[in-house]
Amino acid sequence: MTDELPGLDLSLQVGKYDIQKLLGKGATGTVYLATDTFSGNSVALKTIEPEVFNDPEFGTVYRAQFLNEASLAGKLRHPHIVAILDAVVQEDSGYVAMEFVGGGDLSQHARADNLLPIADVIQIGFKCCGALDYAFREGIVHRDIKPANIMVAHGTEVKISDFGAALLRKMHVVQTAAMGSPYYMSPEQIEEKPLTHHADMYSMAVVVYELLTGRRPFEADSLEMLVQKILNQEPAPPSSLRKEVPKAIDQVVLRALAKVPERRYATWNEFALALAEVASLVVPAEVIADSEKYLALKNEPMLAKLTDAELWELAGAGRWSRVGAKATLIRENEPGQSFFYLAKGEVKVIRQGRLLNVIRQSEFFGEMAYIRGGELPRHATVEAMNELLLAEFEPETLAQMSVGARYNLMCALVRNLADRLALANARLTG
Repeated sequence: MTDELPGLDLSLQVGKYDIQKLLGKGATGTVYLATDTFSGNSVALKTIEPEVFNDPEFGTVYRAQFLNEASLAGKLRHPHIVAILDAVVQEDSGYVAMEFVGGGDLSQHARADNLLPIADVIQIGFKCCGALDYAFREGIVHRDIKPANIMVAHGTEVKISDFGAALLRKMHVVQTAAMGSPYYMSPEQIEEKPLTHHADMYSMAVVVYELLTGRRPFEADSLEMLVQKILNQEPAPPSSLRKEVPKAIDQVVLRALAKVPERRYATWNEFALALAEVASLVVPAEVIADSEKYLALKNEPMLAKLTDAELWELAGAGRWSRVGAKATLIRENEPGQSFFYLAKGEVKVIRQGRLLNVIRQSEFFGEMAYIRGGELPRHATVEAMNELLLAEFEPETLAQMSVGARYNLMCALVRNLADRLALANARLTG
């Protein structure tokens, strides 16, 4: 991040946005930190100068890119995609206001002297797969995935940005297939073939490779030589460049880098699951990876109505832990208002010394206290029968989630409670 522009008048206003400082300048535009004078929120404001649109050779392409990005304002809603908040496109200029992400981009961690832990790289890859899957289901192929276009919020929380080169399949926008950054372009993109999500998958694999090793799969002194390597040469396994990388990760990354799209993972979900599986090789046993939390909720049928964004909200709202056998989770008659999700393991429900029920993996319990509201005495004791993966949810944390997420969660809890009451009734009358 650079300092303020020399001589920049900080009272400069673009639309409703007050310019604060320069964030970056590229070939086609400038990005500023700005303040929305209506809301008071900070935004990243990308502006396009007249000479860009008027460029005799590339002006039409740049305008198409900018219009693509502007058209997405308010449409892509995902925790791992930079939100486009507002856009104005005029005859010879324009601007796009985006969510401000203050941690820089992933290019800072694509160097051998500043690599992230392997476990963090896998989590970043997993989250980007989910974001790109969401975009693809919305009709979008990004076409310019690279470290500089993945912003860091904090830790492994990242957000994909710069959808200007995107092919909006539903809008049939005419574009040149040459858009993108050469080091990250798939063989089919270089050959100007029709692009699907597999082109972004290849580019994402290049990013993961570079974050793991500090080197790109293919490097060359000339564009011609680079193209030949991408089309014909096999990349070195990441473990040959960084000894800490398990060979199982080699297999995942190299498959996503396959020359032929059909040999890569069929879907983003398959790629994400492959990354989640190898995460267990590099994530410490005491750590619960974000991918493990998300998948535990994603695989719960009762939560099927929650969107991808809402599932991430719920995963982040839980207090996750691994609990040993015989631990007491809830005590009869003690006040409480939280509820639990049992991702793995079994618990028994006891009242006045009598076994009432056994709750197994992928079930909620304690939800009556949350639904009733207030700290009321618990009706029963709940004990772990074996080792558990558990998420506890407090009302104060859940209240910070979006309205849609809370509504769909409440529907799931009521359904869970109704199913349990129906089962109890069947036992009594059977």
